[in-house]
Amino acid sequence: MRNILTRSSLFFVVLVMVASCKHKGGDDTLAAKKAELETLKADQQKTTDKIASLEAEIIKLDPNAAPDQKPKLVALDTLHTGDFTHYIELQGHIDALNMSYITPRSGPAQVKEIYVQQGQMVKKGQLLLKLDDAVLKQNLVAATQGLQTMKTQLAYAKDIYQRQKNLWDQQIGTEVQLITDKNNVTTLQNQLDASQENVKVIQEQVNATSVVSNVDGVADQVTVKQGEYFGAAGSGVIKIVNTNVLKAVSNIPENYLNSVSVGSPVIVSLPDLNKTINAKVTFVGASIDLINRGYMVEAKLPTDPDLKPNQLALIKIKDYGAANAIAIPLNTLQNDDKGKYVLVANAEGGKLIAHKRPVVIGLINNDMIEIKSGLKTGDVLITEGFGSLYEGQLITTGAQ
Repeated sequence: MRNILTRSSLFFVVLVMVASCKHKGGDDTLAAKKAELETLKADQQKTTDKIASLEAEIIKLDPNAAPDQKPKLVALDTLHTGDFTHYIELQGHIDALNMSYITPRSGPAQVKEIYVQQGQMVKKGQLLLKLDDAVLKQNLVAATQGLQTMKTQLAYAKDIYQRQKNLWDQQIGTEVQLITDKNNVTTLQNQLDASQENVKVIQEQVNATSVVSNVDGVADQVTVKQGEYFGAAGSGVIKIVNTNVLKAVSNIPENYLNSVSVGSPVIVSLPDLNKTINAKVTFVGASIDLINRGYMVEAKLPTDPDLKPNQLALIKIKDYGAANAIAIPLNTLQNDDKGKYVLVANAEGGKLIAHKRPVVIGLINNDMIEIKSGLKTGDVLITEGFGSLYEGQLITTGAQ
């Protein structure tokens, strides 16, 4: 019985080993077939690339060698030199060159009357507010009365002194009395001078309660209210803006620090007005802002009634210019593993052939880019239809 079980077990083990070997052999065959397929595909791609390369070289050497090749339709442009400029494009706003915040000259005081409204045109010296002057006027009356009394006393003292001097000249009286009368005149004269100065100061304080504009312009902001203390912390304000002299203001990143200076040409565009103004930089800030890492630049604008302070503006500052430069459309520039290039058209054997031309680029201005080297006047640039062109491909403009 034991021999029968042993033989059965041995037979089962042999069957398992045979099945395992068959399965492993199947796996090896599948892997080999996949590897062979990848090799063939790689060889096919190499062959295809080689064929394309040889065809391009043959066509380049003999355009007639491929009479059945269909030329691709393109658009061409002959290059010429011209002036090329680059602008720094910024967002800015219009601001007043002369702007004044009105404050009381004699310190905070209660507002009695308001004579200006927001948006109103005002002239220099025009009355804007009337502050409370009741106490000041009382002081002025008292000081004026005291001044008159002082003048009377001084006149009396001078008369006494003159009389005493006349007696002294006749050798009548004492020298002590003469000196005393003279000192009285001097003291009263000094007091009179002080009183006159005091009256003058009080009068100026009274005049200061009439708040006037110190510039011509527009009352851009009037938030003061009757009854409040004008000039105190938290009180309303009056801002006068001279709209006759305006400026365009913007902030330039610090990496343009050496590109902009006073006198640089500026183009100010006002989208809301559909208006463009040519100007020049009139001010360049001397410090860099710690937060936005930029510096202030301003351009004075000519008088224009359409311009308003705080109006949005697009500011373009010229930072580069080149004469006799070659510039091409930005979209015609292409890249490959060797760098940047464009496609140009050459006439060969009576046919047009596309060729790659490596280029060195400069700055970009709108949709044009300056070419530093690689192209020259008279070169024919392919401007449309260049997307799938290859070196040496036959092309046509469609013109007969």
